[in-house]
Amino acid sequence: MSALLEIEDLRVQFETDDGMVKAVDGVSYAVEKGRTLGIVGESGSGKSVSNLTVLGLTRAPNATISGSIRFEGRELLELDEAGLRSVRGNEIAMIFQDPLSSLHPFYKVGWQIVEAVQAHNDVSKKAAEKRAIDLLREVGIPSPETRIHDYPHEFSGGMRQRAMIAMALVNEPALLIADEPTTALDVTTQAQILALLNRLQEEHGMAVILITHDLGVVAENASEIAVMYAGRIVEHAGARDLFAAPQHPYTWGLLRSIPSLTDRAGEELHPIPGLPPSLINVPSGCSFHPRCAYAKPRHAEVDPKLEPVRGLGDHSVACLLSPERRAELWKELQAS
Repeated sequence: MSALLEIEDLRVQFETDDGMVKAVDGVSYAVEKGRTLGIVGESGSGKSVSNLTVLGLTRAPNATISGSIRFEGRELLELDEAGLRSVRGNEIAMIFQDPLSSLHPFYKVGWQIVEAVQAHNDVSKKAAEKRAIDLLREVGIPSPETRIHDYPHEFSGGMRQRAMIAMALVNEPALLIADEPTTALDVTTQAQILALLNRLQEEHGMAVILITHDLGVVAENASEIAVMYAGRIVEHAGARDLFAAPQHPYTWGLLRSIPSLTDRAGEELHPIPGLPPSLINVPSGCSFHPRCAYAKPRHAEVDPKLEPVRGLGDHSVACLLSPERRAELWKELQAS
């Protein structure tokens, strides 16, 4: 299956008064048509910046961007602003984690969807309004004929996110980027939004990039998963393989920090010790070594590369521990 989106050695840096921020530092991945890639990591790991760059939303006087972003064979980094506008919202759409700040509070929800329709299609306002109503109905908003006249504050959090999804679907994009789409929602609404995205993906044949800090969110919603830390991908595998045999200590930390229904009452959670590093002063060698319980002195000197794991197919990891030692440690963690 051919890749819809191919990113190679993407680097995004921002010059600030405090120094150069290496927001994305050599990231490569591909997204195939109709498939879902989950990108997981803590805040500040570069997840959102890498995908905002796909849409040209990080271009600024203080930004330096290099590498390659190919969408259906076109190099997006070479497009001018007019070329990007023809792609943005038309062929690639994005929904954000806070729909209340994404929707303009002074304009009715229906008007904002109508505007999105007319921005890329030469249609009348009446036809655009009918399209808006149909989209709101498709994403599960009841009585869309009347709700298009409501303002964002009159929608619940889940309904606002559904409205944002409707707006993203206006031009039936080939790729939908969902940036933390369930973060501000309760657990029940989270499940509904994820189920909605899965249904729409199947019906429209879209590829989806699902950005989140929670591996639990992508467990049943992603075909493959990339784990990011300090601007880099530290592990990349099929979803089933990553949960069956995680290879990186950071991935272990993310998995162990997820509460389980089988946990005993009063049992302590297992947070990852320490804090994510500054992207201005990234630790030398393995960037995770200051927080890694298994790091050796040489890990502060040697920079691990993302390499295939022997015997695990398409599973790749950037870790200086041997495969045998990683398997041993993960087995111990599961038993503890």
